[in-house]
Amino acid sequence: MSKQIEFFFDVGSPASYLAWTQLESIAQRHNAEIIWRPMLLGAVFQAVGNTSPAAVPAKGAYMLTDLKRFSNIYEVPFNFNPFFPLNTMHLMRGITAYLGEPEFPSCLTAIFNALWAEKLNMESSEVVAEALVRAGIDATDFMTRISDIEIKERLKATTEEAVSRGVFGAPSFFVNDEMFFGQDRLNFVEDALKDSL
Repeated sequence: MSKQIEFFFDVGSPASYLAWTQLESIAQRHNAEIIWRPMLLGAVFQAVGNTSPAAVPAKGAYMLTDLKRFSNIYEVPFNFNPFFPLNTMHLMRGITAYLGEPEFPSCLTAIFNALWAEKLNMESSEVVAEALVRAGIDATDFMTRISDIEIKERLKATTEEAVSRGVFGAPSFFVNDEMFFGQDRLNFVEDALKDSL
């Protein structure tokens, strides 16, 4: 499988959630592999001088309407999380810890759904543990891993790499080193995969 989609994301980004709901089917249609690249969006914003669209009230209101439109098109649940914006550092460390392991898909699914379908407060360790247990993930193991120095450094390195490659927000995709930003650019990602060797 030579085609690849690098997916730089943060679970605290509702647009990353919507992109995630579509990415597997896109990869299957084009016989492509998804390279999961969890990063810290807040650190990216700080590094490049960007801010969340929600920081501008009119833009934030429009963004919410637009996200709902896309969720209807994609036919996936979407409920804006009342605890937004959330500090996702611990969640992103946990997701980084499970990269490449059998539990990764279940872990990512549990966290994305808890945030953007169930509207849960995922800054609460108790709520996180409950969501993970429901998905068959060992919550104690997850909580242990997020304190691992190697995991912290791996997430930091991926975030720094994202910035060095021109990422300024989430979700961002790379196909053959060409970057595409935003879940509403998935058609461009598909076009790039069609042209990819």
